[in-house]
Amino acid sequence: MLRLSQIKLPLDHPEAALAEAILKKLHLAAADLSDYTIVKRSYDARKRGNITLVYIVDVDTPKEKALLQRFKKDPQVSLAPAMTYRPVAQAPGDGSAARPIVIGTGPCGMFAALLLAQMGFRPLVLERGKSVRDRSVDTFGFWLKKHLNPESNAQFGEGGAGTFSDGKLYSQVSDPQHYGRKVLTELVKAGAAPEILYINKPHIGTYRLVKIVQNLRATIEALGGEIRFQSRVDDIDIDRGQVRGVTLASGEYIASDHVVLAVGHSARDTFQMLHDRGVYMEAKPFSIGFRIEHPQVLIDRARLGAQAGHPRLGSADYKLVHHCDNGRSVYSFCMCPGGKVVAAASEPGRLVTNGMSEYARDESNANSAIVVGITPDDYPEGPLAGIDLQRRLEALAFDLGGGTYEAPGQLVGDFLANRPSTAFGEVQPSYKPGVKLGDLSQSLPDYAIAAIREALPAFDRQIHGFAMDDAVLTGVETRTSSPLRITRNEQCQSINTTGLYPAGEGAGYAGGILSAGIDGIKVAEAVALRIVAG
Repeated sequence: MLRLSQIKLPLDHPEAALAEAILKKLHLAAADLSDYTIVKRSYDARKRGNITLVYIVDVDTPKEKALLQRFKKDPQVSLAPAMTYRPVAQAPGDGSAARPIVIGTGPCGMFAALLLAQMGFRPLVLERGKSVRDRSVDTFGFWLKKHLNPESNAQFGEGGAGTFSDGKLYSQVSDPQHYGRKVLTELVKAGAAPEILYINKPHIGTYRLVKIVQNLRATIEALGGEIRFQSRVDDIDIDRGQVRGVTLASGEYIASDHVVLAVGHSARDTFQMLHDRGVYMEAKPFSIGFRIEHPQVLIDRARLGAQAGHPRLGSADYKLVHHCDNGRSVYSFCMCPGGKVVAAASEPGRLVTNGMSEYARDESNANSAIVVGITPDDYPEGPLAGIDLQRRLEALAFDLGGGTYEAPGQLVGDFLANRPSTAFGEVQPSYKPGVKLGDLSQSLPDYAIAAIREALPAFDRQIHGFAMDDAVLTGVETRTSSPLRITRNEQCQSINTTGLYPAGEGAGYAGGILSAGIDGIKVAEAVALRIVAG
């Protein structure tokens, strides 16, 4: 296959135009174009009012060798890389292979289990929360009735934290093995729209994720895997630096020399247990801040101009960063076009926000996190100190919101003027159970407040209206990523605990659905190779 890049077409081009552009670029007759596949479609909006679509395509032609020679100096024509996934190992057919345990059914745990099952290793998957349907009932119940189930919420349960998000499927991680393609392909098999294989910044949407997660589970079980819900791991048996098994909250002990730890970034009790057992971990940077909401039409017009609302463009997003005078960096994170701000608490008496969108992204508000980067220098008391800081900020937000899981909020104009807010304006907040207006200046450390106050006007210079007086800030966003890393070696095992495979976002090795799925594949391969090697 040949790969062609930088094929630019008008926004309203007919379907046949892409094939015509391929033929023109390669100087081919129609009979010599056997087939083509869209690898990626993005858009170039640098010229307002003249947005163009940009394609990367793989082309099947009998003249491949001749064309490679003809275009050898053209960087837009190359040999397409092989992206079909091939397993690294296969379990013995007699069922004698050791059975690995996977803890957690977020995207990392789910893909680790799926790959192990596809290689014949029949993984046992342990999830502290409920199945995705039952978990959805609990989560929506919390949003509407303010009743939090600490074991079944936006953080814990089948699908992980990403289930109640935008379902974003893009990542900036290095992926030379094309594991990301494997993740996307399996998601399409499970029911995701085929367009996620090629559109720029693909997403699934919250409600569609539920069915996809169920289908992934069914595939794992059909291949011999077992998934057990409401099975929290309370202890790990470590004998002279080697994992030997796990103990559940029920008291049941399950032996295994191979344990994948894919617990997500909110499993604080698990991190404490691992620390108590001597598993090596270290504090890592993360970010803290607020959610901000604007009218989606404002973002669309600022980003897309007269072509805002075009069906091939959808709701516009943004990515912003500002380096502050106090040395901090402020940036937008987890931008949700046409979405909602949601309650993401997992501990009683603490308040956390996040964002989500449905597939259509057709809600009236755009929202994203506006966060400040912090480092272990800000919490130097040890590997769990970042968690302690998160808890303090989340407890403070809970109190500022009135102690009912309503979130503290403030209008941007009032925040910049350092005065409390008393009434909403044009933008109505989407957060449920509700927003209590007031003064957010006490909800984060002074350096974070100062940095965000400096950044918002800077962002307004990039997106006119970003610092509009009536935009709504909602606090607090503290779980941007794990505040610690469970350090592992090149074989993906803990550096001081053989057979323990720290994986995904909670272990500090991913940041989002796609990167977590990729890490799950890497870890599954490491487990399979170790089992086969004996």
